Amino acid sequence: MDEQNPYRGPDAAVAEFSSGDELAGRGARLGAAIIDAIILLVVLGPITYMGGYWQAAMEAGQAGGQLPFGTTLMWAVIGFVVFAIVQGFPLNASGQTWGKKLLKIKIVDLDGGKPPLGRLLGMRYLPVQAVGVIPFIGALIQVVEVLLIFRSDRRCGHDLIAGTKVVHAD
Repeated sequence: MDEQNPYRGPDAAVAEFSSGDELAGRGARLGAAIIDAIILLVVLGPITYMGGYWQAAMEAGQAGGQLPFGTTLMWAVIGFVVFAIVQGFPLNASGQTWGKKLLKIKIVDLDGGKPPLGRLLGMRYLPVQAVGVIPFIGALIQVVEVLLIFRSDRRCGHDLIAGTKVVHAD
């Protein structure tokens, strides 16, 4: 009679995570993101200063306004290009940013393989950065997409878009 019970659980074996498939902790991911932000700030800070961004932002703030959207968009593109240059080598080599490399975590596709650099930059990083440029709502969307890490699979919005996850590196 149990053979015909439609409510009986399946008899499939449940695979355990191997050490290379163990999801990275939220703290390690946050730490890696902070390290990557500091690296980007050190590299991009002088570029934005010499390029006049800070002067324009100060003038706009003193006038009680904001930078024109075109200026913000231009600097967002420059920032993304600098990010791609700084992080492109380790992302292409091992699926890791410099921060992820230091904290021994890496980005993999859902099958555990290393995603191609184009997919990482074009689907994992670019959409979130592009949304962030949208006045007012962009920052809110970025916060929500990062808070998705509290799901059981620990995948942020950018992981869902790119079909990736972050695991411990071997």
